[in-house]
Amino acid sequence: MFLRPVRYFLPLAVASLNLGAMSVSLTPSVSSPAPLGTVVTWSATALGADPGTVTYAFRVRPANGAFRPVMDFGPKQSLNWTTIQKEGSYEMEVSAKNGDTGEVATTSTLFAFNSLVIGTKAVVTPTAHPLVYIYSASSCAAGSRMRVEFKSPDGVVQDTPWQACKPAHSMNFYLAGLRASTRYSAYHMTDSGTFSTIGTPLSFVTSEPTMITVPAVTRLTPSNTPTSDGVLLQSVIGGSAIATDLFGNVVWYSPSDISFVTRVGKGGTFLAVFQDQAQAPSHQFFREFDLAGITQAETNAARVSEQLVARGMHGINGFHHEARKLQGGGYLVLADSERILTDVQGPGDVDVMGDTIIVLNENLQVEWAWDAFDHLDTSRAAVEGETCTAPDPGCANWYLATTANDWLHGNALQLTPDGNILYSSRHQDWLFKIDYQNGMGTGVVLWRLGKDGDFQMKSDDPNPWFSHQHDANFEGNNKTMTLFDDGNARAADDPAANSRGQVLSINEEKRTAKLVVNADLGSYSQAVGSAQKLSNGNYHFDSGFIRDAAGNFSSQSVEVDSTGSIVFAIKFAALEYRTFRMADLYTEP
Repeated sequence: MFLRPVRYFLPLAVASLNLGAMSVSLTPSVSSPAPLGTVVTWSATALGADPGTVTYAFRVRPANGAFRPVMDFGPKQSLNWTTIQKEGSYEMEVSAKNGDTGEVATTSTLFAFNSLVIGTKAVVTPTAHPLVYIYSASSCAAGSRMRVEFKSPDGVVQDTPWQACKPAHSMNFYLAGLRASTRYSAYHMTDSGTFSTIGTPLSFVTSEPTMITVPAVTRLTPSNTPTSDGVLLQSVIGGSAIATDLFGNVVWYSPSDISFVTRVGKGGTFLAVFQDQAQAPSHQFFREFDLAGITQAETNAARVSEQLVARGMHGINGFHHEARKLQGGGYLVLADSERILTDVQGPGDVDVMGDTIIVLNENLQVEWAWDAFDHLDTSRAAVEGETCTAPDPGCANWYLATTANDWLHGNALQLTPDGNILYSSRHQDWLFKIDYQNGMGTGVVLWRLGKDGDFQMKSDDPNPWFSHQHDANFEGNNKTMTLFDDGNARAADDPAANSRGQVLSINEEKRTAKLVVNADLGSYSQAVGSAQKLSNGNYHFDSGFIRDAAGNFSSQSVEVDSTGSIVFAIKFAALEYRTFRMADLYTEP
């Protein structure tokens, strides 16, 4: 085995001690004041005799408000940021930290945003995103609330979430889920609790995107278009996520500087990760951003590792597969680490990749963490013997050797309804329930679900158990579970096998599982995939990694009914990590 140099954990040269006080400058790209929604690039520069290896952190607050972090300490020296929350002054703060000496310098700058409202009339304003607009209305009375309804020419109506009225400040809403080059009408509704009023409709025409490539679309069930959950968000691998209607028309897309979107948050935010095996852990990040693509929160693996090491734990290499927002404002994220183990998963020294589950609070600080090397049996290697050899974009980051055992390959996390964590390990063919107890748990494994695990399967199917599964989630009753069964083990025995969408009834007390839905999805996805219960009671599954005989890749989003019969299917000529059926871009699926 040839060891790779650990070039990302130690600097190539040690900088000399800083002999002069360090300072930092902060400059906005446009002059203050600017209209609400104007994207401002904030650029920071560390100054001093020898600033060393510097990282930067950005925080912002409205006048007389509390700071909230936007980007924790990392190598990025600039931040694109704006707000439509309310007009007035905001304070942007940057801190620069010398990684060699620990010295920190901080400065801040005030910036004012002006209202978009003209007099007392509502107005629709374009943003830098060609398919996202701002609807602005005059202030409304305290105790009331407001939302915006907008309608396409063919009668498709969408609503923004309600906002509490802010007396003396305008009301501003992102309008998203819009088709290109289309005329829409929009108006606001105000509700006082006893009576409601409706504003005068405004008409506007959307732009045509020029920076997005749309994969070819094929409707596989052209005679049937569902009437519920009519937005399909596609987490395309390696770039912008794309939202379409169920005919394949693009209605939104995400920033492109991500690897893929992992989840949707409430009210129109999205979670994503970035992975690049050629870069250091400080460049591996997870991010929450809004409909206009504006970063709301971001941190990186090096910064999280600092906090883990301070807790006596092992650091991480990067984030992968999962990041999701928690109800209290924090985040549940999946990361990877590695160890050189001797005579465990092979003779001699072997590089083994594992998983770390991290709970961050709303300030992006580690509150709880779980390291698989501390809780799982390292002698149980990947069931299909999977390894990673550079370059391999299907693997999480590893640095210690040219080849590593991909021991776990976790791909999904859920905070379960009873306050524990459900963790999906693709390469163990198991789902683990981990003792979290809403932050008070020990991390012990409560059970393992899957072939040769702790549960007995009740089914007449000769191969009832999932293998190399993705996106397992309990429903709110904590008894019904949906998941995507890639079916790699079945496909190894039967090349004609297809992936399946499964719904299981779980009895934790008796340790039994029963198949409720076991849908043949009509194609084989050797990797990735997603599962979701729809508002109409049907189920949505994504086969995201389909390869045909000619070597072409595609994905299929499929809706099945309670019997497992396909009622809707659409195909895209792209690899997609997950897809989500949504009522609109504001409502968490």
